[in-house]
Parts: sequence; C-alpha cells; structure tokens
Amino acid sequence: MTARTHPRPHPAPRGGSGIRLPWWALALPTLAFVTLLLLVLNPSESHATSGEPAIAHLVERAQQLLAR
Repeated sequence: MTARTHPRPHPAPRGGSGIRLPWWALALPTLAFVTLLLLVLNPSESHATSGEPAIAHLVERAQQLLAR
C-alpha cells in the first residue's frame, strides 16, 4: 500500500530561499567588526575615561531617580 504525498502549496524559488535582508543587516555588523579591529590594531587611539567608573555613576543616578 503506497502513501499519498501532498503537493506543495507554493512552488519553491529557484535561486535560493528568496528572503532578502535589509541593507543594515549586513552593514552594521561589518561596521562593528571593522571598528573593533581598528581598536585592537591601534590601541593608542582608544581613549579611556578618567575619574569615577561608569557603574558607580549609573548606580548613583538610579538612587537619585528612586529617591524622587
């Protein structure tokens, strides 16, 4: 006894999946990669902030907002 096969409701696209990505889906990761690569290759260009750490500033700001 043979089993029936169900036909596809849509014909399959010939050139691949047929899904197109927006331009930024490739541009943003590429830009991030290039930026990080440049920072690794030339660390003297990166500027570290001096003074209190950002986490301490963030906690202080959160306490001010909660005190209102």
